[in-house]
Amino acid sequence: MMATLQKEAIRRQKELEKEQTQAAKAAEKARRAYENAQKADQKERARLYAESRIAQVNLQNEQLEQVITSFNTLLTDSLKTDSFIPFETLKQPRNLPSFNPGPLATPEPPPVEHNYRPPEPSGLKKLLPGSKEKYAQEVAKAQDLYAKHRVEHSAREQQRQAKLAELRADFDRHYNDELQKINNQHAEVDKFQQDFDARIPSAVVNYFTMVLAASNYPDNFPQHAKVAYVPESAQLVVEYDFPNFETIPEVGTFKYTKSKDEITKTTRPLTQRKSLYNSIIAQITLRTLYELFKADRKHYIDVIVFNGYTESINKGTGLPLRTCLATVRTSHDIFEKLDLTRVDPLACLQGLNASVSKSPTELAPVRPVLEFDMVDPRFIEEIDVLSDLDQRPNLMELTPGEFESLITNLFQKMGLETRQTQASRDGGVDCVAYDPRPIFGGKVVIQAKRYKHTVGVSAVRDLYGTLQNEGASKGILVTTSGYGKASFEFAEGKPIELLSGSNLLFLLSEHAGIEAKIDTPENWKDPQ
Repeated sequence: MMATLQKEAIRRQKELEKEQTQAAKAAEKARRAYENAQKADQKERARLYAESRIAQVNLQNEQLEQVITSFNTLLTDSLKTDSFIPFETLKQPRNLPSFNPGPLATPEPPPVEHNYRPPEPSGLKKLLPGSKEKYAQEVAKAQDLYAKHRVEHSAREQQRQAKLAELRADFDRHYNDELQKINNQHAEVDKFQQDFDARIPSAVVNYFTMVLAASNYPDNFPQHAKVAYVPESAQLVVEYDFPNFETIPEVGTFKYTKSKDEITKTTRPLTQRKSLYNSIIAQITLRTLYELFKADRKHYIDVIVFNGYTESINKGTGLPLRTCLATVRTSHDIFEKLDLTRVDPLACLQGLNASVSKSPTELAPVRPVLEFDMVDPRFIEEIDVLSDLDQRPNLMELTPGEFESLITNLFQKMGLETRQTQASRDGGVDCVAYDPRPIFGGKVVIQAKRYKHTVGVSAVRDLYGTLQNEGASKGILVTTSGYGKASFEFAEGKPIELLSGSNLLFLLSEHAGIEAKIDTPENWKDPQ
């Protein structure tokens, strides 16, 4: 018996050990499966993380490429749009509200007497004693209730109509106010257009300033412009701000290194950045000229002077520095012959005899064709009504001798050694001057003409002939009026400087301390 029990105990022990071994194996298998799952999960997470970092780098590179592309296509992008701004588009739309009183618009239906009348008794009820009297009482009550409801309905209807009238009056006031504002705004636009068509300088300046402001440039471009208009020569003078060199990204590409889990940058070659910056300056110059001429549907502009500047800090003084990097004067006739879809911007500017900085990144300046400040608004927008109150000397009322002395004195103050020649047939000043500066100096021929109307190109040709006969290095023609595009085109590329009346006033103020005005008498006749 004992042996049997011992055998059974041993058997159970072996079964228990076997079960424990199987459980241990199952536990070990489950543990290894868990660890493998963890490793696979970590590997998947690592894969997804690496893909996200690569996608981030690809996005950064794509955005960087888009920036560079936008810089390279500044000019061609502008050729796809029309810069002309119709005056009608400046008018505020007549989006006036409509009257919507809501529930107040619908009157409440009045009570209907028939609906209050009780039904007459019928059948056996009609034969019952007192049925008639009872019915009469019900009819009387119904009539009283009907009369009451009718009075209440009338009161509510009066109240509704009063609220409706009040709401309508408020709406009409608001509607009329909005309509008046719109009408006033439309009248301002109409006046703006009338002034523009009359070539009033302020209107011309405002319109073309709007044209430049509407141009779509990259976000980090300054896009600031000053505009002036000289109606005598149909000349628009623009001073435009270029972006700084720092606008060109220093980063060439972004790269992700998986082993180090870091994003690194490659540096864009300096020569590439400089080349791109030079291109940006040339493209903005041509683009501005294109947008202005394109918007000039009625050809109110014959000539545009463009001066492009950049703002920086002088590293030697810490003070703001404004440097002219590009300047050009061109006419509508010359510019419209260009095919801007195929030009090299820098070569195109050279063909227009523009002056472009040899090293824009080093802020090497060029001398503006015409200083913006020389377009004196006191001359451009002279108001005849106030002329009697203006104490400044009028250049058109000076004697020929006084005018000659004035011009001679001016150029002496500007550093020239002047020698007056014989009297001019047209009542102006003819003199030969000498610029004492070494290398840049030399003999200068100066002619001045007091004209009311635009000086013809023949006067510029005469000056050029005199310049060649005298062996002079430069010729200067000064007038109290202005010049046409033919004069500017003839002078282009020649050592000739044309100064209009506004330029003369500026130079007198700046160098001789003389505040003058130009007010032509009614009986004035230009010399033949």
